[in-house]
Amino acid sequence: MVFRGTVTDAPDFDPSADAEALYNAMKGFGSDKEAILDLITSKSNAQRQEVIAAYKSSFGKDLIEDLKYELTGKFERLIVSLMRTPAYHDAKEIHDALKGAGTNERCLIEVLASRNNNQIHEMVAAYKDAYGSDIEEDVIADTSGHFKKMLVVLLQGTRDESGVVDGDLVEQDAQDLYAAGEEQWGTDEAKFIMILGNRSVTHLRMVFDAYEKLTELSIEDSIKNELSGDFETLMLAVVQCIRSVPMFFAKRLYKSMKGLGTADNTLIRIMICRSEIDMLDIRECFRLRYEKSLYNMIKDDTSGEYKRTLLNLCGGDDDLAGEFFPEAAQIAYKMWELSSMTKVQLRPTVRPASNFDPAADAQALRKAMKGFGTDEDAIIDIVAQRSNAQRQEIRQTFKSLLGRDLMKDLKSELSKNLERLIIGLMLTPAEFDAKMMRKAMEGAGTDEHSLIEILVTRSNEEIQAMNEAYQNGYKKSLEEAIQSDTSGHFCRILVSLVQGAREEGPADMERANADAQELADACNADSDDMEMKFMSILCTRSFPHLRKVFQEFVKCSNKDIEQIIKKEMSGDVKNAFHAIVRSVKNQPSYFADRLYKAMKGLGTDDRALIRIMVSRCEIDLFNIRKEFKDTHDASLHEFIQVETMIGDTSGDYRKTLLMLCGGED
Repeated sequence: MVFRGTVTDAPDFDPSADAEALYNAMKGFGSDKEAILDLITSKSNAQRQEVIAAYKSSFGKDLIEDLKYELTGKFERLIVSLMRTPAYHDAKEIHDALKGAGTNERCLIEVLASRNNNQIHEMVAAYKDAYGSDIEEDVIADTSGHFKKMLVVLLQGTRDESGVVDGDLVEQDAQDLYAAGEEQWGTDEAKFIMILGNRSVTHLRMVFDAYEKLTELSIEDSIKNELSGDFETLMLAVVQCIRSVPMFFAKRLYKSMKGLGTADNTLIRIMICRSEIDMLDIRECFRLRYEKSLYNMIKDDTSGEYKRTLLNLCGGDDDLAGEFFPEAAQIAYKMWELSSMTKVQLRPTVRPASNFDPAADAQALRKAMKGFGTDEDAIIDIVAQRSNAQRQEIRQTFKSLLGRDLMKDLKSELSKNLERLIIGLMLTPAEFDAKMMRKAMEGAGTDEHSLIEILVTRSNEEIQAMNEAYQNGYKKSLEEAIQSDTSGHFCRILVSLVQGAREEGPADMERANADAQELADACNADSDDMEMKFMSILCTRSFPHLRKVFQEFVKCSNKDIEQIIKKEMSGDVKNAFHAIVRSVKNQPSYFADRLYKAMKGLGTDDRALIRIMVSRCEIDLFNIRKEFKDTHDASLHEFIQVETMIGDTSGDYRKTLLMLCGGED
């Protein structure tokens, strides 16, 4: 195994001298924290063990106990954890995850899904030695169901590590996984546990490829469709570690620092356990996925000696769009290959109501709005639980039966965000998109993010219907409106997209190679030429074709298209191209990110929240929910519940959004 850590054995190592330096740093009033952190982070774990022994021999004291006494808080936790051997550190993390009132399932999942057989065996022995109990028994006592069974399988440390792959067994395993999940009603979880818990890494990578060819689904999508709860999270973690352990940890590190507050236990655990193994690869994967160096994220998110220690373990800042290490280039290439091979099954959260009676619904809505006061619950229950086509029938029937305009009645009876949401649901998709485009351009400022989101994610048919609705509703073409409200290359990109003339159909491999080379060559041109070349390809080619183009771009340039856009472009042009790339790679993930940004921080961007919930609930909101949970470690349902409380005193707006969301994950 090639180790690509940031911490290695220090040259000219003298454990006695280091022990004395640490003793001097801690004696007297106060301690020299800088000296302590610099010394400890510059030594490998094996060398630290020698320093512990030398400290006891020289001073008759326990170094770890002295460090605990002298240091405090997160800094103390980090330094003391660095002094433990990897096996005892893992054992402590598992013990802490199990003790007390609740179980830290995320910690159990992270440790057991990512360790090799030898690391598992050493951890099991260390646990027994440190706590006098059997780790397997403790896990069984604290967990349940299929989640417990998979943890027990992983604790055996018996994954095949021979490296020998049987082609026939690869095909058989792919068939068995399909038969255990997508092919039948219900799921044979035992089959997933047996295959994912025991087969070798090389074998399983080939199984995942065979599974994608067989089903046109990634194994991750099938797990999201078939499994749930902690068991789903564990199996996804196992798959991620089979694909790339560094990418798995890059995601965990990002989640530990994004949003309000830092999950310091997770951050400490990963920075320690990977610093001598693969931190260089984790840094590359982090930069590839989040377009920000791990170093800078730690720098922005932490402080003091704690920050300095973490940065020492990180080992350096990465130039944002420099060339990849070979491992990261392979991961980037594989990510695009996976994106191009899989066919995502889009799943809505709102479906047509059974036993639909438009006349009864029209009468019920009239009754809810007649007289003194309004029955918001009745309105919400009808509108949020009908498909858009059914709502259009209700609109027509309301006028035919009652001679009244349902939209006008709703506007007069409802207010604020609830009114905007209900009216948005009652419009046709084309009318709603046209209205959202209008809102993004009216008034003093322009909401460029909304314009980008709508035009990038709609199909040709949807864009053409929106153009027609805009012309009918506002007596002006949408293209003219865009031209009068935007300028430069950004305007040209939007005008290109608003034609609704993107090519459709599969990738043309020969042309994809040529397009990738043209994009790579354009990176050396001046910014105007580069942006025009990017526009000519990104705004016109089909999404399946672009997936292949972006995959081949990695090969041509040894860089990822997202990083190039981030580094070489700026402003709205950068945002537009970035949105296209994100949508091509994984559109539900793009929308999940947009929803997160609409709700995090101070205040909620209700217009963006309404726009996405209304426009995606009958297309792919279920997929968006799954991506949201996977990326942000919180369900969309939970986020909406918390983030929409301010200003929604009655809770009707929140209730409607949660009905569209369709459930807790």
